[in-house]
Amino acid sequence: MASALYFAFSPLLPLPRISTCAHGRSSLTRLRSAGKIRAAGQDLLGDFGARDPFPAEIESNFGEKVLGNVSTEHKILIPNASALSLAQQDCRPVSQLEQSMSEDEARKLLFKVVGWKLVTEEGILKLQGAWKVKDLQSGEELIKRIKEGVESTGHVPVFHLEPSQVRAELWTCSVGGLSVNDFIVAAKIDLIKVSDLQPRLRVWA
Repeated sequence: MASALYFAFSPLLPLPRISTCAHGRSSLTRLRSAGKIRAAGQDLLGDFGARDPFPAEIESNFGEKVLGNVSTEHKILIPNASALSLAQQDCRPVSQLEQSMSEDEARKLLFKVVGWKLVTEEGILKLQGAWKVKDLQSGEELIKRIKEGVESTGHVPVFHLEPSQVRAELWTCSVGGLSVNDFIVAAKIDLIKVSDLQPRLRVWA
């Protein structure tokens, strides 16, 4: 099959007529000399990347080695809990029969919360966060915001209010240590605005 010719027309110039001879070929001599039509050897829309498989690819049955086929059914999947961020998850009931989280497991989840650290008090592994505040009034307001922000989870941290700092500790009493609920609550706390309650950083000239 003969390759097709593609023409680009200038919108600023009048379009001349194209005369076709008996053999089906266009007469382009007058058009080329006028510079009003340009013949291009490739599709002006560009290559979209689709092509037919090579014979060697067909012989290798490569289609059976990849996921999907010509009748692939596309579905919109709802992400499961592990794919969601911790702040988007809900706390679940924790049974006393469950074991608390190991320190190695806790350190893996620690990367998903900001400004929290692991502490051990009386043999219990806990999650601790701390915020600098302007004064006691700012500290009380910070605690109020956190309580309101995580009240729906039913899992509120223990607070320690100091003149210039607020500390919060999270752990699950029923298992005597950490559970994923503690990290979920910590991630939700990270979303609460507290910058207006913290002292401004000094900038030295």
